[in-house]
Amino acid sequence: MNAAGSGPDRAEHQEAEHEEAEREELARLLPAPAERDVPSEPYLHHKDRLMQLIDDDQNRTTATARKARQRLLRPALVMPAAALALAGALAVTFTGGGGSGDSAAQPRETATVLLDRIAGTAAKSDVQPVRQDQFVYVKSVGAGAEMKENGASELEPRAQREVWKSQQVKRITKTGEIHDDGGYSPMYELGGSTAGIDRPTYQWLASLPTDPDVLLKELYRMTEAEDGQEKAQAVFDQIGRLLGDVMPPENAAALYKAAARIPGVTRQEEAVDAAGRHGFAIARVDKRTWVANEWIFDRDSLAYLGDREYRTKDFAAGEKGDVLAEYAILKHGIVDHYRQRPQGDGITK
Repeated sequence: MNAAGSGPDRAEHQEAEHEEAEREELARLLPAPAERDVPSEPYLHHKDRLMQLIDDDQNRTTATARKARQRLLRPALVMPAAALALAGALAVTFTGGGGSGDSAAQPRETATVLLDRIAGTAAKSDVQPVRQDQFVYVKSVGAGAEMKENGASELEPRAQREVWKSQQVKRITKTGEIHDDGGYSPMYELGGSTAGIDRPTYQWLASLPTDPDVLLKELYRMTEAEDGQEKAQAVFDQIGRLLGDVMPPENAAALYKAAARIPGVTRQEEAVDAAGRHGFAIARVDKRTWVANEWIFDRDSLAYLGDREYRTKDFAAGEKGDVLAEYAILKHGIVDHYRQRPQGDGITK
């Protein structure tokens, strides 16, 4: 017979006290409940995003996650790196600090979280619908590389140009006009061209799905990869070509969210566009051609500035870091006639 206060009963009692003490310690470490209610729709949206990122990160171990494990005393509280970044963003959102267009992005913020913030800013933009009898005007500066037979490339001097793009949805042969150092010249499509992925108009862009998953599937269907190019890279590049067009805010937001679902997309902390403006970038490297395409955004407004393409490895006579193309938007708007500029500049001769 066991003596009182000893044996299995006492061991069980001590184990129960130990578990209770651990629960109290964990409760002390967890953050205090919010003092005000969180609106249901934003809460559910961010909760879904958080759970998605947790699921995505469970299959890979990042350097940030490893550092987090070293800092935390209790492994049970460790979250994946991307989820930690989103949790930080949620803290700012729910406490009333910061904003979708601020410059408070933290270095640990992933490409997915950054694209989600850019999408939020795009969704709030004030864009007037464009009629079919109007034109999208874009003033830009950029340069392309001249490719040589031995595989080397040489970036040509930067030059400015203006483009007027027709918004007609039907098949047309004259799709726009260009103005550069050579004067004005028409843009023609042999046999005519209807609005579509290769000639996006406001109305065509407005017809695209606004569900990011459905949109990404549609973009994969419409996009053809070049010889030797990854299909995912071709879709990423295609989205980049659409970013400079005028479109409804909900479609712009959907494009950024769709881009976040493409594997291999990363965030670059420092980037410079063809106009010399600094910002951060969303980039992707094609693992077949070893060419990177990066989209550059303003740090404060999160506005799209332009893009760059460059080598990420030595290739034939080319070298790592060689810029193959660069492009920066200086001004864009809607006008009623060819050779007309926004803000009442009138029609040029």
